[in-house]
Amino acid sequence: MRAVVLVGGFGTRLRPLTLSVPKPMLPIGHVPMIARLVDRLGRGGVTEVVLALGFRPEPFMEAFPEGRCGDVALTYAVEPEPLDTAGAIKFAADFAGIDDTFVVANGDVMTDLDVAALVDAHRSLRAEATLHLIGVDDPSSFGVVDLAEDGSVRAFVEKPALGTEPSNLINAGTYVFEPSVLDRIPAATKVSVERDTFQRLVADGGLYGVATRDYWIDAGVPTMYRAANLDLLDGKRRTERCDAVATSADVHVDADVRHSIVGDRVHVGAGATVVDSVLLPGASVAAGATVERSLVMGTVGVDAVVRDSLIGADGHVGAGESLIDSTAPAAE
Repeated sequence: MRAVVLVGGFGTRLRPLTLSVPKPMLPIGHVPMIARLVDRLGRGGVTEVVLALGFRPEPFMEAFPEGRCGDVALTYAVEPEPLDTAGAIKFAADFAGIDDTFVVANGDVMTDLDVAALVDAHRSLRAEATLHLIGVDDPSSFGVVDLAEDGSVRAFVEKPALGTEPSNLINAGTYVFEPSVLDRIPAATKVSVERDTFQRLVADGGLYGVATRDYWIDAGVPTMYRAANLDLLDGKRRTERCDAVATSADVHVDADVRHSIVGDRVHVGAGATVVDSVLLPGASVAAGATVERSLVMGTVGVDAVVRDSLIGADGHVGAGESLIDSTAPAAE
C-alpha cells in the first residue's frame, strides 16, 4: 500500500515558527510531525509514502537523506508550482506511478486512526473514495459531510456558514482513493480536492465516509499545535507518549517547569517558570522569566513575562519586558 502525504503548504497559520522550519517538520513531542504521521501510516500497512512537496522541500530531504522514515520508503514529488490539494495529489501520484488503491493524508493532522481499518472499510463499501470523518462541536471551519445510512456522502460542504452545517461530521484529512479518482483531476492544474474533486464524486455516488471516535487534532494552528504536544504528556494518545524534557536540554535545578515540553538544546535559567508551554529546539528562557501557554523558538530575557504568545527562531523578548497574546519581534 502506498500513500500520498500533502506537505507543500506555506504554514501561514503557524508563523513565525514556520519562517524557519516547514510546518510538518515542527516537533510533536520531540519528533517531527511528519515522522509521527509516517510511522502511523506504516503501522497501518503503508510501505511507501510519496511526499507532495512544494514550498521548501530541502529540509525534508535533509531530514531523511536515505529516502526512508523508519520502515517506510519515501519518494519526493516536488511541484513546479502550487497546484492546490487535488493538483498536488495528482502530481505526486503520477510522479510515483501509483496505479492501485492508495491513502492520502494531510501533513498537519495528528490522529490515532487505524489506517488499515479505513482501507478495509473502503473496500467493503466498494467506494471510489472514502473519507475519515470526526464529529466536532463547531464544524463550520472544516469540510462538513452529510452522511447517508449506507455510508455514502450526500453532500460535502467546505467551511459552511455557521448554523448551516448539514451535520457535525468533518473531513478529518485522511482518505482512501481508487486510482480512478486521479482521472477526475486535470494534470498540471490548480484544483481543490475539497471544492472540486469531492463534489464530482458526490454527484456520481462514489464518495463514502467512515466516522470514528479516535483522537484527532488539526495541528496547523498555534493553540492546537501546542495541544498536540501537551496531549502526549497527558496520556490522550492511544499508542504515543513522550518525555517532558529532552535529554539535551539544560534546565536549571531551580527552574519551575510544569506541564510543558522542553525540546532539544533548550536552556531554562534559574528561577524561570514555564507552564503549559512548548519550548522548541534551541529556545532560551533566561533566569527569572515566566512563560505560560506559549510556543517559544527564540529567546526570553531575564525576568521577562510571556503569556499566550508565539516567539519564532529570531524572536526576542528583552529583559523585564512583557509579551501578552502576541508575537515577538525579531531580535535586532
